[in-house]
Amino acid sequence: MAFTHSQTEDATMDTVGRYGDVMKIETTGASAATARQDGNNQIFGKPASIELAKTDLERMNGYKDIIIKVGRKTGMDPAVIAGIISRASRAGSHWVMVDGWNANRDVFGLMQISKQWHKLKGEWNSKKHIKQGTGILIDSIGIIQNKFPKWTKEQQLKGGIAAYCAGPQNVPADYEKVDENTFAKDYSNDVVARAQFYREQGFHL
Repeated sequence: MAFTHSQTEDATMDTVGRYGDVMKIETTGASAATARQDGNNQIFGKPASIELAKTDLERMNGYKDIIIKVGRKTGMDPAVIAGIISRASRAGSHWVMVDGWNANRDVFGLMQISKQWHKLKGEWNSKKHIKQGTGILIDSIGIIQNKFPKWTKEQQLKGGIAAYCAGPQNVPADYEKVDENTFAKDYSNDVVARAQFYREQGFHL
């Protein structure tokens, strides 16, 4: 049986969610500064992102079912959720968080949500928390879609990831500079690379 174009698109959306396919996004991966988190000064870029994601994999697998359930509920690719959790909190590592908070106690949980801008929901490692963080990401993508309607769906996804970190107002119109205002100037590139790794580990709809 031959599939129509719309049927093929629907099948793809069923696999990756409705906000674009992270596997199609080109990425430069982690900066040298981010790569040094685990004391590795030998690599940076996508190989470093993959190594960081691998380090977090055992902890991440503890949240896999919740992440996939939230992805199915919201239409967000679970791999992208996992990529943000790995970058933001190293999947709940005690080296990053104490009692669910960062060192300054201004961002909270696996997805490191700012208490300044959001009313926090749920325990730091709960489904409710991950759903809130995913909702913030989806809102960010929506703003980027409206702000840059000529960008491709995958570019808008990457821009939304950058906006999750830096705020939509700080995502530049030049797509090549999407991470210019993010932490270590690599946030979306690093998250995308980690997400691509997690997709291969079974984080998908």
